[in-house]
Amino acid sequence: MGHSQAAKASTRQRILEIAARRFRERGFSSVGLAEIAREAGITPAAFYRHFASREAILAEAVHEAARSLDTWAASSQDIASAVRNYLSVAHRDTPGSGCPLVALVHDAARADDVTRDAYTAEVKRMLDFLEGLLAAQGHANARAMAVLQLSASVGAMGLARAADDPTLSRDLLDQVADGLVRLGTPQP
Repeated sequence: MGHSQAAKASTRQRILEIAARRFRERGFSSVGLAEIAREAGITPAAFYRHFASREAILAEAVHEAARSLDTWAASSQDIASAVRNYLSVAHRDTPGSGCPLVALVHDAARADDVTRDAYTAEVKRMLDFLEGLLAAQGHANARAMAVLQLSASVGAMGLARAADDPTLSRDLLDQVADGLVRLGTPQP
């Protein structure tokens, strides 16, 4: 790869990382391409050398944002650590680097088909990961429990981020985590 191709690839990656962070922080409709371009150090016109349109970056930004799930998965040896890592104050307080499933759930529901497909692929990937953890722990109905675990975790995180009462926010995280760990741990 020549220097100009390497520079172009580096700029494209920087744009994706910025877009993924900003979209998770504020949603698809609240972030303009000019803002992303400015933060990436390029002109808005130069943005179109890397992406054909706003829609073109959305789906790729969902996948880029989902790379945060790889870090989460690597630190989750079992369902208890997965739930506690996800439903943490640190995750609640850093939406720009956290799970795109919770940050973008409402945006993805109203997005174009390509972006919804990208979001759906990441939901499936997370379900597969949770199902694998639960199956490894001998859970009888690992897929159904993975669906419950994911749905409750995304819902609790969304509520905890939205609540302006710090005690309520923390209770949402802690109480849901405790319940999900109990449900996800097979009884002898």
